[in-house]
Amino acid sequence: MSEGHAPDTRPTVYSIAAHRSFADALAIGLIREHGKDPLALARGRILLPTNRAVRAVREAFVRASGSGLLLPRLIPIGDPELVERIGAALDPADHDDPLPPAIAPRERQLALAKLLAEGGAGAVEAMRRAQDLGALLDQLEVEQVSPLALRELAADHPDLEDHWERLLGQLALLFDRWPALLEARGQTSLATRRNALLGSLAERWRKAPPEGFTIAAGITTAAPAVAGLLSRVARLPEGAVILPALAMEREMPTAEWDALRPEGAAPQLTHPQYHLRLLLDRMGVARDEVEPWRHGGRAAAPAVRARAVAHAMASAAFSDKWVGLAPPERRLTGVRVMELPDPAIEATAIAIAMREVLETPEKTAALVTPDRQLARRVSQQLRRWGIHADDSAGTPLSQTPLGTLLLGIIDAVSERFAPVPLLGLIKHPLVGRGDRGTWLRHARKLDGKLRGPRPPEGIEGLDRHFGDLDAWSAVRPKIVEIDALFSDKMAVGEVAGALRRSVEILAGEQAWAGQAGRVAGELIAGLEQDDTQLFVERREMATLWRDLLDQEAVRPVYGGHPRLNIWGLLEARLQQADVMILGGLNEGSWPAAPKPDPWLAPRLRRELGLQGLDYRTGLAAHDLISALGAPRVILTRAVRDGRSPTVASRFLLRLQAMTGGLARDHRIERLATSIDNHLKLKPTERPRPTPPPKDRPRDIYVTAVDRLKGDPFAFYAQAMLRLRAQDPVDGDHHAKWKGDAVHKVLEDWLEKDRCDPAKLRDRVLAMLDDEALHPMLRALWEPRLMEAIDFMGAKVEEGRAEGREPLAAERRGKRMIGDVTLHGIVDRIDRIGDKGLAIVDYKTGKPPSLTAVREGFALQLGLLGLIAEAGGFEGIEGAPSAHEYWSLAKRYGKIGFVMGVDDGAAGDFLDTTLAHFIDLADDYLTGNKPFTAKLNPAYAPYGDYDQLMRLDEWYGRE
Repeated sequence: MSEGHAPDTRPTVYSIAAHRSFADALAIGLIREHGKDPLALARGRILLPTNRAVRAVREAFVRASGSGLLLPRLIPIGDPELVERIGAALDPADHDDPLPPAIAPRERQLALAKLLAEGGAGAVEAMRRAQDLGALLDQLEVEQVSPLALRELAADHPDLEDHWERLLGQLALLFDRWPALLEARGQTSLATRRNALLGSLAERWRKAPPEGFTIAAGITTAAPAVAGLLSRVARLPEGAVILPALAMEREMPTAEWDALRPEGAAPQLTHPQYHLRLLLDRMGVARDEVEPWRHGGRAAAPAVRARAVAHAMASAAFSDKWVGLAPPERRLTGVRVMELPDPAIEATAIAIAMREVLETPEKTAALVTPDRQLARRVSQQLRRWGIHADDSAGTPLSQTPLGTLLLGIIDAVSERFAPVPLLGLIKHPLVGRGDRGTWLRHARKLDGKLRGPRPPEGIEGLDRHFGDLDAWSAVRPKIVEIDALFSDKMAVGEVAGALRRSVEILAGEQAWAGQAGRVAGELIAGLEQDDTQLFVERREMATLWRDLLDQEAVRPVYGGHPRLNIWGLLEARLQQADVMILGGLNEGSWPAAPKPDPWLAPRLRRELGLQGLDYRTGLAAHDLISALGAPRVILTRAVRDGRSPTVASRFLLRLQAMTGGLARDHRIERLATSIDNHLKLKPTERPRPTPPPKDRPRDIYVTAVDRLKGDPFAFYAQAMLRLRAQDPVDGDHHAKWKGDAVHKVLEDWLEKDRCDPAKLRDRVLAMLDDEALHPMLRALWEPRLMEAIDFMGAKVEEGRAEGREPLAAERRGKRMIGDVTLHGIVDRIDRIGDKGLAIVDYKTGKPPSLTAVREGFALQLGLLGLIAEAGGFEGIEGAPSAHEYWSLAKRYGKIGFVMGVDDGAAGDFLDTTLAHFIDLADDYLTGNKPFTAKLNPAYAPYGDYDQLMRLDEWYGRE
């Protein structure tokens, strides 16, 4: 490279083999070539694909120099698909015909969404379609395909299916309006500007080659503008193009190379060398003109590794050569595989492998994976040893504390401060920082008040629900202030401004600190300045903002562990570590499933000259080849994901097939599966708490007696431990709620209306008009309830005609039986002429069976009779002669029925009930019998205390 060559002669193109670290080999080679002159490096320039590649090469120069060094200019050529702009060094300010600035990606998305929304799409749909449309625009412009070709395509294919024809029509209209819109803004697209800059740079360098050396390194993009510039760089007097991991003749024979782009047949897009073949063709360079880079670098594997990997990636038509390969040519010494049961154990195994590397001084390790969830899991696992190795690909803004606060605000606003989003917002860790303790006490009070069915929506509904609760009085001003910032329909920029102000109301300006604050601040500031006026309705705001925040990555600053890294596929390009761990090698992850193009069918893309949808599979394969060049490599996959078995990556299957089976790292696999199993857990036995008699309750409600009989432990937990099951926040209107509501209606009907049948329906309708009642529940429940209520009214009237009169409803009473006081609330008491009293118990569902009553598992009705018999209900005199369940359930095809349980012999029924109760009281309330869990499971249907008794650990073992 030190020897110059005349322009437009043989190009200077090199390849750094896959078994070498690209960035280190490049830095060492350039220092050897130009390091004798301290200013020679500084006079040169290196064109690199992305800003991430610039960082990797800069660090490689630092490692290789060993002392101070003047670096060459490192210039990214940018990539529209990665939202990266071209380096400022290639965009001179003194250009004769300066190009207009490029429209920002987010600004373009909003502008395209506005055009789509004018066609009737909602804001969320328009934004999503605009993102896909922007990607298609980039691909057309990068490949220099004129939008006019779309009209010709539609005209040439009258046989297209209707939906593709409609989409082509939409595209044509958009492309008619889009250039005019950009011109009115005084802007151009990122891809068009990049093409123009690269083209003009190539022309300037053709006329006047720059001083010093010019290197294009690690660029694999085959876009025409890029290929044109690289062709010019390769022919500069001091220019060279250096490609990563190009397969040479020994690794990939000419026949295989030629088959990548066969004449008249479909190209092999998924092959790891296809994109390099396309680039060389567009540069006008033959493969035999490419020379191997003779300089080595750190973290290099034996050369035979690169050949073996290239053989493994041979296309299907040539894979039969595996049979004839010599053993060294298909052996992958230094490469091991781990197959773990699930992603959590896979992350543990990777963390153990990375931790082991630190035992060797100066040794480095890196995890490379496209699976960001796996990367985050590994990062968290490493922290158990105090090791901070952040994922350099970043974390979605939506998963940072500030991002979740933004989503919490917009969720609460979109759902008009429904209980779940409201509590999620006020409990957020960034909210209430001034006096966090007091704020959380308010939050807990509101949480308790919001248990059960949802209150009416909006601030007014919450005011009625909370009343004068002090916690709501403290929180309400901030909620009201936030609510006032939003309306039912707002422009996206207005929503951004309202969100910014809401964050400051709840969390103060300190919420914007740190990397997440910077990223969120830039996003919101950009949206506030947008003038497209794309309007979004309140109900769509949360979905729209979740999409926006998911698209923003928060990348860690410098300061992670110096010898451990976690890289995405982009970050791993051009660099290696001593130990490379390639994680998530499953189909759908590595390689990822091709993302469908919602705008163009594969056939249309092909005819336009765009790359096929599976083009990225070849790039993923090339990334794997480059990472396999490290001295030691570990390949990992999880056999199952969260739902089902996984399928191993096609790349891993090829490596396994060619080698006859990679070596397994059983040691780390065993460590990963056993690291958290240091304690042998012994299942618990059935709980049988036995408190002394003096500590046992002497008061019991009739509703708790059946619980004591069926599940003594549940009674113990409720009566002695005083534990109560809480309703969920924003819970359904469950059976108990419906039962209480009906009981209240019937109580008021008796106490206020004296059971006037004409007024019963009005009371039920008033109850159903409660705005907190879900419309679906009202629609389903009302017909059934009204039929049951009509039965109730008719039955009362029928009883009156026979001399039966309701006396009291929901009357409290008590009776001493031995040393125990029995308490109860009777649903209704009737007087049956001179025959005594009728004890009535309402059931909105089915009543207990007669078998349960006779065997003592449903004593409630009889116990109420015992209290009435002793005059325990104030103002009610007389002995019970009937005990009845009035049920609103269906029986014999009709809704509503009455079931008597005493068979006309009330005295015998009460005697039997009393005997059952005395036995229970003697055993559990005054005696020392243990409160055994689920003693009679057939009569213990409720599971409120199943977790407390650890039911799943012992049930079925005894």
